[in-house]
Amino acid sequence: MIDPNAINAVLDIFVPSIRAHQEKTSKPFVLGLSGLQGSGKSTWAAALSKALTTQHNLKNRTLSLDDLYHDHPKLVAIREANPNNGLLQTRGQPGTHDEVLAKEFFDQVLGREESEKKTVKWPAYDKSLHGGQGGRVPVEEWDEVPLDQGLDVLIFEGWALGFQPLTKEEVTKKWEKAKASEAQQSEEWSLTNTLANHELEHLLLINENLRRYYDTFAGPQHFDGFLHLSTDKLVQVYEWRLGQERALRQHKPGMTDEQVVKFVKGYMPAYELFLERLQNQNLFQNDANRALRKKHVQVVLNKAREVTEVKEVQ
Repeated sequence: MIDPNAINAVLDIFVPSIRAHQEKTSKPFVLGLSGLQGSGKSTWAAALSKALTTQHNLKNRTLSLDDLYHDHPKLVAIREANPNNGLLQTRGQPGTHDEVLAKEFFDQVLGREESEKKTVKWPAYDKSLHGGQGGRVPVEEWDEVPLDQGLDVLIFEGWALGFQPLTKEEVTKKWEKAKASEAQQSEEWSLTNTLANHELEHLLLINENLRRYYDTFAGPQHFDGFLHLSTDKLVQVYEWRLGQERALRQHKPGMTDEQVVKFVKGYMPAYELFLERLQNQNLFQNDANRALRKKHVQVVLNKAREVTEVKEVQ
């Protein structure tokens, strides 16, 4: 359970921004929420949503980046078109989400384009379909949300939100450094240093996919505030995810420890490429809307996923 004091500390920062936003526009305040695997993004999103409703009387809904995955046949096609790229063999990486759906959804919810539609269909994805490979919930089963009943806050959560694309030179430099350090591997080192396990062209492809996301729906210009669940030790991602899966196995079949490690390793290259900037720089520092004083808040979690610090990133 998340400490209510931590939720309150976060909202003490964001609610004044939400109120100021409401004075200027009827469009919802888009709060980005990013976090490492196992950090509890969905739990945080639910807790924030409840507090916004019950304590601040703010209408809100949540969308997960996961809900924007391509449907199963498209993911299979991507996998088969990139047989040697280990990063695209499962869903997760930039390039496995439906960018057209994302743009259409945000255009509708934020009123970016004139439309006679009075409702918006809320995307939904079911990870249990197709033997655990996942699949899109049939469109006719998506929630149909009226656009005329008001939406104060849209919480958009996802593991890769807040990541900013690098230059080709920056990616190459990180990869070359990883290659040069490969011989120094210890077991723990190898868990959080995985770039050398991948071809440079495969990493560059993920970076270019991220660049499109950044422009279309996931760059700082698309958020009004941003919350990042962070940690002081990246290897804790494995411990968090192992703990979650072991708890799950008490009630129903889940991944083995070995499968969990393999699963998390699939996300590690993106952390190695993009996480440093998100942890150390204000997401909005280069934003054209910097004058709007958008808030970037970082929540630091320890090994037990307890909050040790809530701070604004300056």
